[in-house]
Amino acid sequence: MIVFRYLARQVMSTMLAVTLVLLLIFMSGRFIKYLAQAASGGLSPDILLQIMAYRLPGFLELILPLGFFLGILLAYGRMYLESEMTVLHACGYGRNRLLWHTMIMAMLVSLFVGAMSLYVSPWGMQKVERLFVEQSQLTEFEMLFPGKFQKLKTGDRVTYAKSLSDDKRKMFDVFISEEPDGDEGINLIRAKEGTQLIDPKNGDRYLVLHQGTRYQGVPGTNSFQVIMFDTYGVKIDVPDAEQRSVKEEAIPTQDLLGSKSPGEIALLQWRISIPMLVPVITLLGVALCKVNPRQGRFFHLLPSMMVYVVYLGLLIVVRKKLAKGEIPDYLGLWLVHLLFLGLAIVLLNKDRILSSMFRPKKVQASHA
Repeated sequence: MIVFRYLARQVMSTMLAVTLVLLLIFMSGRFIKYLAQAASGGLSPDILLQIMAYRLPGFLELILPLGFFLGILLAYGRMYLESEMTVLHACGYGRNRLLWHTMIMAMLVSLFVGAMSLYVSPWGMQKVERLFVEQSQLTEFEMLFPGKFQKLKTGDRVTYAKSLSDDKRKMFDVFISEEPDGDEGINLIRAKEGTQLIDPKNGDRYLVLHQGTRYQGVPGTNSFQVIMFDTYGVKIDVPDAEQRSVKEEAIPTQDLLGSKSPGEIALLQWRISIPMLVPVITLLGVALCKVNPRQGRFFHLLPSMMVYVVYLGLLIVVRKKLAKGEIPDYLGLWLVHLLFLGLAIVLLNKDRILSSMFRPKKVQASHA
């Protein structure tokens, strides 16, 4: 148990460090994408952190297996480099016990990844989809960002407000530019203040502007109308709720069971394959972690990472082909797992295989 606790501490601490770094990289890239949508008026800045929180399980289910694989390579590689493994082997702690103890850790990681993949991640994606649908129903008044010209999603209207009240019910120093259909030119409106008004009869929303000027005409000509007003109403279009088909990532796993759709069969096999990935890469990691002190600590990382990338890449390719119906579902992703399981077994027993292949044959003496 002392050796197991030591190995678990080494592997798990390395896994957590690698996972944290990879998680920050992937989440920052996704956050920048959502931030750009918020800056252009496509999303409300208030929901960005909610979206990232709901998407966290989806990132973890993919990053944790890689983090665990690198944890094995780095932790055990250091122990080989510093001769700790040599001492353990000399004390009777062989590779089989090392593999058994590592598989115990792998089962714990696999259970956690399976919970993310099968249940938590689809639940999080459902929440994300609900937020996106709610965003599609917001009016442009609610999507305004103060101090920025915004071409919003309803019509050819550019809106600017120098500042907004805390409840976003009033806007100050308003500028609106819109291009009506036909040859009417362009409408420019400036006003000191704007408020939102909701018609109690039909629920229509209006932006009521106060103390401003409206310019209408064709650019490049002298034909312009200038109207000064105390109160002027602009209807705020409310877009219909987008008929967004729920993303496949948001489909609950129980709804995929028994499905005959190739796409849903591929999705179900993918969700099961993510936790299955962990024990297979554990075998590969133990087989590839041995380091020759003359080669350096990180020499084995490149070929090991290439094996992992090919493994995950084949799973993705086969999933796409399975979703198109080009591969029978009884083979599907299981064939890839079997292929790399066989590779892991060969690598674990390569010394025995090579010795048996190149063992000199015994010459039997012939008796006269």
